[in-house]
Amino acid sequence: MTLMAAVLKTLPEADREPLIKKALPAIKFGVKTALKAGTSWVLKQDVADVVENFEAEVKNAGDEVINHAVESLLTDHVTAEESIATLQTALAELAKEKPIVLFIDELDRCRPDFAVNMLENIKHVFEVDGVQFVLVTNFDQLRSSINHCYGNGLDAQRYLDKFVQFSLSLSDTHKPNGHEAVLASVTHLRMLVDNSELLDNTGLNREGVSEFLNALIAANRLSLREVETLVLYLEIYQSLTDKKGLADKKGLADNVIFGYCLLRVFGVFLYCFKSDIAENMVRGEIKTSVISAVLGKSQLFRQWDGGYPDYADIVTAMFAIESNSSEEKFSFSEEEQQRWEKIFPELFRNGFSGRYSGFSKIVVDAIETLKLAG
Repeated sequence: MTLMAAVLKTLPEADREPLIKKALPAIKFGVKTALKAGTSWVLKQDVADVVENFEAEVKNAGDEVINHAVESLLTDHVTAEESIATLQTALAELAKEKPIVLFIDELDRCRPDFAVNMLENIKHVFEVDGVQFVLVTNFDQLRSSINHCYGNGLDAQRYLDKFVQFSLSLSDTHKPNGHEAVLASVTHLRMLVDNSELLDNTGLNREGVSEFLNALIAANRLSLREVETLVLYLEIYQSLTDKKGLADKKGLADNVIFGYCLLRVFGVFLYCFKSDIAENMVRGEIKTSVISAVLGKSQLFRQWDGGYPDYADIVTAMFAIESNSSEEKFSFSEEEQQRWEKIFPELFRNGFSGRYSGFSKIVVDAIETLKLAG
């Protein structure tokens, strides 16, 4: 019915009724079969609630009822096959004059059984010359839907190949200058921030904060939809904190000290996408390797000979030095600690000089603000 409705929308109103009449028998069979299957499932699942000793009562009804049900189903099936053939002929006639192309978006976000049934209907009912389907979908998720319905023992990709003749994967990068590839999600973030009344004149426009956000997006391969979610949470955070007397303490305003803005953005990101890590941080359970993985850093920056850490490196070092990490990849030599002690104060206008126990608190404050606890 869903697919037929889409086909009917493409037709002039005068052509719809004849096609509806030809489609009705096939649709009725589908509905009738679904109802029979649903009734059978309900009776099996809730047998104790229907009638006591229900199974014995069914057996007493004898084989005649069962035989009649099977005969009825087979008759319906034969009729349906004929009806489907009639429907396919009608569609083919229509498509001769005007080919029909139906776009199905976000099939991966549908209930697994619905998604699989849709594929099977396309293959078995709507495989008609002149009728084409374009699926806009996440194939990894669609494969998961197939395994959900048929079990992990099934090769979901081979099953999917029966339905999909050609697939095209859209790139997640583009080349705005014609040469250097940039993540589309990074460009999308910049556009959303620029167009947001709440975020346009905030610290998110600072070069360093922008670089840090780009690094988070790249490390976690955020989709365009996820970037939109992140911007929404940043707007909510800014809205909650952009009040008289609070902006300097909690918000993302352009006059907020750079280090605070950086760590607050990280707190919003964790709340949005890494709720388990955010909760652990609120409880004071911080592991540098977990934080570094979110930031896309597998170890501490140590390339001091001519190099300079980026902001993801710096935030990783903040948590390593605060937790006095015993993890080998995140432990400091005395020389390295001295180097970091020169960098951190610069981010906080020397507000953290000699004290490295408050970095995580800034992140936690942002998380608790979004929890409406701050």
